Amino acid sequence: MNTLTSLLLAALFTLGLAGPTQAQQKSDPDNPDANATWQQMRTSMFQDRAITTPADAVLSLEAPERAQDAAIVPISIRTHVEQRPERFIERVYLMIDNNPSPLGAVFHFTPKSGRADIETRVRIDAYTHVRAIAEMNTGELYMATRFVKASGGCSAPPGKDMQAAMASLGKMRFRVEGEVEPGKPALAQLMISHPNNSGLVMDQLTRMYTPAYFVRRIQVSYAGEPVLSADVDFSISENPNFRFYFVPTGEGELKAEVVDTNDLRFETAVKVGAGG
Repeated sequence: MNTLTSLLLAALFTLGLAGPTQAQQKSDPDNPDANATWQQMRTSMFQDRAITTPADAVLSLEAPERAQDAAIVPISIRTHVEQRPERFIERVYLMIDNNPSPLGAVFHFTPKSGRADIETRVRIDAYTHVRAIAEMNTGELYMATRFVKASGGCSAPPGKDMQAAMASLGKMRFRVEGEVEPGKPALAQLMISHPNNSGLVMDQLTRMYTPAYFVRRIQVSYAGEPVLSADVDFSISENPNFRFYFVPTGEGELKAEVVDTNDLRFETAVKVGAGG
């Protein structure tokens, strides 16, 4: 994790433990700029840099208008810029204004990514704007927003008990979908077995909060070259799941390395060859 992102995530987590303020919770669905948290985050992260929005020619954000389960809200970030060495999307910031930690993830891409798309599942704690902000390697910023009606996702009880979750801790499934053609973006999916505890869930027996414990860093490479890396926090749902692209060039190994907040490290890899 780079120093800037590390410090920013740590500060947001510390500041956010009290939860959103009353002013933050009163987000105006029709006015994404009105949220106090967003204004503070915008200044802290981007200073006075221009952010183009809407930015349909660069990226779009897909999310349900009303989530069926606030602890597992599907998010899809679609980009419409070809990843070329001279100009490509270098980072995508995923922000959830009214979450205790608004910066849910920072995804880092390279030209080897092929497409800077990402799909994942997140927790949402209160009705909020969700934002995807693309930063080009040339410095321009573009933003897409969606207002999502969901609440209680960060404090929702886990899907299974902690003993069962720890028994499968760090197990991963990694696969490449569809036919693989050299030089063309291929879709991959990484599934990680991890409780991703938010630190905001109370044990109903002990009346104590389960300590925060979550995946914090993901690195993916193909044939030894970086494809995707991500700095993430507890806004990502239990058992993190990511879909993304990479550009195969023939036979090679697609490798994923994961680090959690206890500094445990997990690795998995899949062989990739032309034709599947």
